[in-house]
This record gives sequence, C-alpha cells and structure tokens, in this order.
Amino acid sequence: MPTVRSATYDLLRANKITKVFGNPGSNELPFLKDFPQDFEYILGLHEGGVVGMADGFSLVSGLPGLVNLHAASGTGNAMGALTNAWYSHSPLVVTAGQQARPLMGVEAMLSNVDAAQLPKPLVKWSYEPSWSGDVPRAISQAIHMATQPAKGPVYVSIPHDDWAQEVDEDVALLAQRSISTAGCASPEQIQQLIDRIDQASSPVLIVGPDVDAYQTNEQVVALAEKIAAPAWVAPSAPRCPFPNRHSHFRGVLPAAIAGITHKLSEHDLVIVIGAPVFRYHQHAPGRYLPENAKLVHITCDLQEAARAPMGDALIGDIKRIVDSILQGVQKTDRPSPAPLAWPDVYPATTSGPLAPEEVFDDLNELAPKNAIYVKESTSTVTAFWQRVEMSHPSSYFFPASGGLGFGMPAAVGAQLATDRQVIAVIGDGSANYSITALWTAAQYKIPVIFIILKNGTYGALRWFSKLLEAETSPGLDVPGLDFKSIAKGYGVEAVVTNTRAEFRDTFQEALKAKGPILIEVPTTTIEP
Repeated sequence: MPTVRSATYDLLRANKITKVFGNPGSNELPFLKDFPQDFEYILGLHEGGVVGMADGFSLVSGLPGLVNLHAASGTGNAMGALTNAWYSHSPLVVTAGQQARPLMGVEAMLSNVDAAQLPKPLVKWSYEPSWSGDVPRAISQAIHMATQPAKGPVYVSIPHDDWAQEVDEDVALLAQRSISTAGCASPEQIQQLIDRIDQASSPVLIVGPDVDAYQTNEQVVALAEKIAAPAWVAPSAPRCPFPNRHSHFRGVLPAAIAGITHKLSEHDLVIVIGAPVFRYHQHAPGRYLPENAKLVHITCDLQEAARAPMGDALIGDIKRIVDSILQGVQKTDRPSPAPLAWPDVYPATTSGPLAPEEVFDDLNELAPKNAIYVKESTSTVTAFWQRVEMSHPSSYFFPASGGLGFGMPAAVGAQLATDRQVIAVIGDGSANYSITALWTAAQYKIPVIFIILKNGTYGALRWFSKLLEAETSPGLDVPGLDFKSIAKGYGVEAVVTNTRAEFRDTFQEALKAKGPILIEVPTTTIEP
C-alpha cells in the first residue's frame, strides 16, 4: 500500500517538481527522511531566504517552486518574502509541518494554531487536511491552484504523523491529472478591442510583468510598431516586458496618480497589458486619467481587473488576446515615436566612491547580452533602466511588493533555473535582509555574481524623507558594514573595488568563475 509520503513524491514527480527549498524543523523530518535521489533539497538558513530562492527559481523557470517551512514560526519568518511572491504571481507551493494530530488541540509546542488562516491574504488558497488520507489530494489541489492564471502562492499545513499513514491505491489517479485554462476571448470581444484601437487618434501602450511572464514580449513590440504607439512600462516594475532600447520605449511610469496622468496627457486611449491599474506608491493625488482619455485593461488576474479605479477590463490569456488583436488591427499611417536620447557614458571617477552610473555603464558593456539582472538597489532604479540594455525576455527582476530581502535569494534561485548569467545588483541596506543566501550559493556552488552598491545609507528612504519633510528621522544610515568579510565568512569569494578599472577587471574575472563571487563597490548616493 502506498503511504501519504510515497504518494506525494509520486505526485510531485508527475508535475516536474523535484527541487525542494527549505529550512527544516522537527515537524518536517518525517517528510524528508530517506529523501529520494531524484529530488534535490536546497537548504536556506532563514525561511525568508528560502521563499525568495523558490520565488526566483519559479520566476525564471516558469515551474512551481516547492517550499517546506517549519510550522508557524517558519511561516511567520517567510511572510515578507511571500508578499513579493504574491504580487509577482509566482506559483509557489508552500508546505508547513504541523504538530502531530493528537497534540494539536492542546496547542503543544510547534502547533500551528488555525494554520490555514496564518498566511492569508498572501496566498490564493490555504488548507490543512482534516485527515491523513486527504493530504495527497490537497497537495494536488495546491499545485493546480498555484499554476493556473493568475498564478500565485498557495499553502498547505500537514501534521507530521500523516506522512507514514497508508492510503488507497486510487491515490495514483492524482498523478495522472492535468488541468488547463482556455481563457480565449470571443471574436466579439476581440473585435471590440480592435475597433477601439483603430478609432483612437493617439493610443499608448502600458505593459506590465505578466507580458514577460507569459512570453508576450515580441507580440507587444509588434503591436506598438503596428499602431505607432509609445510603450511605457507600468509603475513599480518588477520585470522588463518591453526592450528598453527600442525606439517606442518611453520608460517606466512614475508610481503616482498625478505623475501618470501627466505622462499620458497627449493620449486618448490607454491600453494596459499584463499589469495592474496601477501600482501606485508616492501619494500625489490627481485625476486618474487625462480628460477625454479612455482605458482598456488586458489581464489574467480577476482581482487586478476588479479593483482598478477606471477603465474596461478583459480577463483571459494575455498572449492569445494580444495575438488576436495584432492580426486584426489596422496598420496606422501615423509616424512612429522618435527614439529617446540615451545618456552618454558616465565619466570615470578619479577619486572617492564610484557613481552607480559608472557601474551600470560597465555592466552594459561587459555583461552577456542575455544576462539576468536581479535588482534590489531601490535608489538606483532609474539610472539602471537608462543605462543597462535589456532586450531578452526574463532579463530583470525586482521585488514586486517593494519588500526588501528578495534580491540575494531570488538571484540564487534564478541561477538554479538557467544557464544564463545571473547578476544580483543589491544595495547595502537591502543586502542585510537576506545575507544568508550567500551560504546557499557557496554550498551549492551557484555561480551568481553579487554586486553590492555600498553607500552607507538607505538611499531611497533618504529621498522619501525629503518628499515627506522628515529628514530628521533616525535610522536612515547603515555605516560600518564589511561585505567582503561577511561573504568570506559564508564561504563566498569577495573583492572590494575602489576604482572603475578594478571593478571592470574583477567583473570580467567573475564571469569566468565556477562559483559565486561578491563584488563590494563603494558608491555615491543618487535618487530613484
């Protein structure tokens, strides 16, 4: 007879889930004992880093990431990282060990009280099976819930004495299941969109992370060219859905109501694809849209469509919808937008810390053109987008919720999913939220290049303190950090580069490395 444990591993195999990201406790050991040889366990030293690694792996591979957390405490430690996974639509299957069933009612040590409520609202679905025989079915449901649009994390709490229990032979039927979503728009719905685009005198595209996630990059470029529309990236961008050196590219929209309306003031039809409407951040009130402008929203996410404060939405398969529009829309005779002027190469600093712009110019010149950047230096976002060319899908990842601690572990997980070079560009403030990811990179010989931009302060927070007239606030600086020593303590080769020549030489050597390397770069502070 199969057991809950053997049936679960068979189910995971059938769904091509063979990596387990975890930090185990006693409740998880019955699942992990006699770990199958065709699976790989990726150990992280903190649950936030564990979820971050699984998140990066899922974002790049497109596969579900299986996370194994320790009861309520481990789940609590992971919640910040889970926020990023929720807003990035990452299909994570998060499991947490629960105390043995006979001890749950008395709230024995390591009981997860009301376990299914704990991770909400940051999961699509959360569940604790009422009996051991329901565990494999619950895991199956979790996988399918996580991977269907809109994708997202799910959570299952499992009492540790369930794993050894026998289950019926019919449990094998779970591994034979498949679920797919059609999500096709009707011809009438497509024609309505086409008519609105054809009738617009000045349409504009705003593209978001799901364009990149559903590999619709080429289609939105072709649509922009066909209707001569400028293309903006939606605000608070966690991915790069449109090549940022293309002549139609306009930049990333500001994350403020008034700022967006100002940028769109010349347009009568705003076409939003694969993004929420909108992810605001700075409180700058104003009109949601320019006067006489209309908005249409193409999304895979019902919640994003429902909560938007304006516009008409169509929920479905983004790639198919854009394909259909592209086939039917008329090619305009309007002139295409003129390309943006890109900044000149930043002059080399002769003394003192480097400017971040210098580092980005060198990355743009020296890094592989298909490199994957995991970015968590919040004060340098604008400079990075202006100076580093990103023309390949899945080239850029940034914390989708704005919560720090994503960058370093996500870079580790991303590198596990690809042969493309992953380069983590991390601020010194951000790095400390998940510095333990260095240990995992060292132990598993994961060849991530970590670049720490060290300016001794929370740069973005400094900028916000000016906007909010709160420059006298404490806690804005982080002096005295030695990332070279910290990295070496975790087993990662590390170098401090104080000149541009040193950085260029070190980075080129890092590209040849077979394991991780950290480059600490003292820099000046710039504004987002």
